[in-house]
Amino acid sequence: MTLSRRTLLLGSAAAAMLAPFRLRAQDVVAEPPAPPQRLTAKGLSAPLEIVDDRWGVPHIRAASARDAFFGQGWVVARDRLLQLDYEYRRQQGRLSEVLGPDYVRSDTLALLGRYRGDVGAEIAAVPADVRACVEGYIAGINARIATVSADPALMPPEFAILGYQPLEWSLADLVAARELTPGNIDDEVRRARLSAADALWLEALVAPPRPARPITFRDGLKVGEVGEADLGIFGSAPPPAAEPDAAGSNAWTIAPSRTATGRPILANDPHLSIGGFPPRHVAHLSAPGLDVIGAGAPGLAGIMQGHTDRFAFGRTNSHIDQSDLYLLDLNPVDAERYWHRGRWKTFERREVTLSPKGAPRRTVVLRWSVQGPVIAHDPARRRATALAHVSQRPGASGAFAMAAINLARDWQGLQGAFRLHPSPTNFHYADVDGHIAWRILGFAPRRMGGHDGMTPAPGDGRYDWEGLLPVEQLPSIVDPRAGWLASANQDNLPKDYKPILAYSFREPWRYDRVVEVLEGQPRHSLNDSVALMQDVASNPARRFVSLIPDTVPDAAVAAAALLRDWDGVLAADSAAAAVYELAWADLEQRVHNIVVPAKLREWVPLFEIGAILSLLESPDKRLGPNPKGSRDLIVAMALAAGWEEAERRLGPEPALWRWGTLHDVTIRHPLARKFPTIAATFPPIEVGGSGGDGTTVNARWLAGDLGVAGGASYLQAIDVGGWDDSLFLNLPGQSGDPKSPHYANMAQPWIEGRMLPLVFTRERVEAEAAGRVFLDPA
Repeated sequence: MTLSRRTLLLGSAAAAMLAPFRLRAQDVVAEPPAPPQRLTAKGLSAPLEIVDDRWGVPHIRAASARDAFFGQGWVVARDRLLQLDYEYRRQQGRLSEVLGPDYVRSDTLALLGRYRGDVGAEIAAVPADVRACVEGYIAGINARIATVSADPALMPPEFAILGYQPLEWSLADLVAARELTPGNIDDEVRRARLSAADALWLEALVAPPRPARPITFRDGLKVGEVGEADLGIFGSAPPPAAEPDAAGSNAWTIAPSRTATGRPILANDPHLSIGGFPPRHVAHLSAPGLDVIGAGAPGLAGIMQGHTDRFAFGRTNSHIDQSDLYLLDLNPVDAERYWHRGRWKTFERREVTLSPKGAPRRTVVLRWSVQGPVIAHDPARRRATALAHVSQRPGASGAFAMAAINLARDWQGLQGAFRLHPSPTNFHYADVDGHIAWRILGFAPRRMGGHDGMTPAPGDGRYDWEGLLPVEQLPSIVDPRAGWLASANQDNLPKDYKPILAYSFREPWRYDRVVEVLEGQPRHSLNDSVALMQDVASNPARRFVSLIPDTVPDAAVAAAALLRDWDGVLAADSAAAAVYELAWADLEQRVHNIVVPAKLREWVPLFEIGAILSLLESPDKRLGPNPKGSRDLIVAMALAAGWEEAERRLGPEPALWRWGTLHDVTIRHPLARKFPTIAATFPPIEVGGSGGDGTTVNARWLAGDLGVAGGASYLQAIDVGGWDDSLFLNLPGQSGDPKSPHYANMAQPWIEGRMLPLVFTRERVEAEAAGRVFLDPA
């Protein structure tokens, strides 16, 4: 793309205005209320009012639900246009044309995952009112794009820096784009390799199936031939750099009988990686028949977590296994054919030419088998691997699910919306009538031939999928006798439920802590929910402390003395927490090196935390001929190493050591590492030192340097019926513009655990109004 002189000048001006500096969260202050704006927008049906409150949340008042969603699309594009365009281009396989050859793989994957069925039929099958809302959302995005394209001064600076314009959105393209994720196929390959090495026993330490089940392989699978090459375009899956339990979302719903107000409470804090684009944008959509507020995902119409005027809702990942790896035998004469159900079939094949910016054109070959996209094709081995994935199924776009949920009025009305929801989810619900409920949502495959999805399967047809489970058959609970419901990515399938939806649930550290707290609170308050979301008590840390020997070598004496009197709370200002985390990092690597044969260490990940603790609590021959003596030595050496590393990284004075010094939060623009001008224009947001780790309810998991790699990007505590008392946070803020007062205004409250009002009623919104925009139809 050729840059005009005007574009170059705009890019230079943006960089000059925002000279390099490091932005601290506390440097951002609120500006005085802005004067009202009156604008026109193409595609709007009737006048629309947007009231921005002082925290940057837009409250959209429309004459119809369709126009309310138009307003949501418009405000998201106003606040996060670069993020929207990046994600849309990624989904369409068009990143490399503006960002260069490093993005060819991403584009190839997007094109490989694109839906190949009848997109028109997909759209026509959606209820008309839901479809209209999503169409309105897209029209709102496009209206804002038209406005900033006509006035480049309004364009986010990244576009001038990178020299391109945002794409116009299309409903058909949005529905055709499907997220082709690898799921657990790296686990499947590892299990086959361990079996071939006669070391499948290691899987009980790496990723034991939950619920428990013996790992078996399908008839006809040659485990000795399975390897990293079968992961194809997804590449190898290296062991984690630090913490194996790098995931976490929490939700709990409390019935009126267990709350201080006699109204339900719903709390939710979805945890995602920190360092990319902020994953949530908060908005309030109101129109006749619609009144919903909460967090949406930029680019997806509607609210994912929040409340309507009738009910509150939240979500965590339910870990439904939605992908399987199939190994295909290729015809020895024609590698475009594969064996399936007694005959040779021909791949669906397509050649696509990509034009990466600053590089020669590239032609990539895409293939599909009856199971799904072909991710590896190796004629020399007469082998291909295909990925069966629910995203390739009819109705799996997910573009309509949130709008459908937002339009529902009660639990019964939500059941139809749930059929439009393909992603794996624990859905939490609480309404003004006092009911609470939970249901697992998502597309769950029916597997043939006894296949359980835990290992690769031959692609000859015996183990293919035969459709999906109806959502009505997925587990659900309404008004539990206990008076509360909670999910934290743990195995929450009812004991007698069949078929098993997944075997990859997370360790239950966070869930167990939530249960411990909730069962000790006969009358739970909103402040209790806020405190629980900030809880950094670590049960693994407490168990580790109990393993410290009575007598340790001199090098470990100081660390042992510090930790013996410690309560296991991973507070940011705790020296003991810092020593524990440094010692644990040494210990998990030390145990790994002792237990895993040398030839397997490179590709066997670090063990689960619970597996390590259980092995140390009940040592056996895996630790050597003297298991208890080895255990005590391992713990003592880890303590000594942790203390030494603390001195190296934190200085010689233990009284000044803080876990938060190591476990700090810094947010950078996701393109800053690749484009220096963006790095200069968008300074890092230094949020501060954090407590917690991946095992605490406040799950802030560890990067390789022990900094924070992920955490609760959005938090909500909803007082059901007392809506204006509800609280929220959205890290780091609503806007992607560093000149905006809402760029990082929530970073300091986030690190302090100080939640902000999620105002809802018209009276409260007006009292907190800081800006107003009137949109008229163009």
